[in-house]
Amino acid sequence: MEKKNGRPRKYTEAEIMQEKIDKYFESCYRPVTRIIDGKCVNVKNKNGEVLKEQYKPFTVTGLADALDMSRQSLLNYNKKDEFFDTITRAKRKCELYAEERLFDKEGANGAKFSLANNFSCWSDKQKIEHSGNVNNPFEGLSTEELRKILNE
Repeated sequence: MEKKNGRPRKYTEAEIMQEKIDKYFESCYRPVTRIIDGKCVNVKNKNGEVLKEQYKPFTVTGLADALDMSRQSLLNYNKKDEFFDTITRAKRKCELYAEERLFDKEGANGAKFSLANNFSCWSDKQKIEHSGNVNNPFEGLSTEELRKILNE
């Protein structure tokens, strides 16, 4: 499906986008290696599978880059029904990563910044709502009357 105005969408199917998202998260891992007898070898578990470690953080901007789009374009896709679940799951994974980093000294400040700027429910800002009427003693006065008051 194409937009009626502007450029055609980069992605028309959530499944294709999901494949790229999966590749992004996989790219944040690398094999665990050890030096054995002077050679670098992959460490394997008891089932013979190569162990992997996360070496790169999951980020919303990294996710957008892997999809070859801006961060804002990624957030705009989240507003489209057919991509909502796909983007929400991916963003939740980035959010979980950042939230977990709040508990270690090295990552806490970056995690706070990411959460506050990428996930609306994590804002540090306080909303203050005012209600009631403001009593304006000059309301209804003409410009000429206001000038007289200023010059007195």
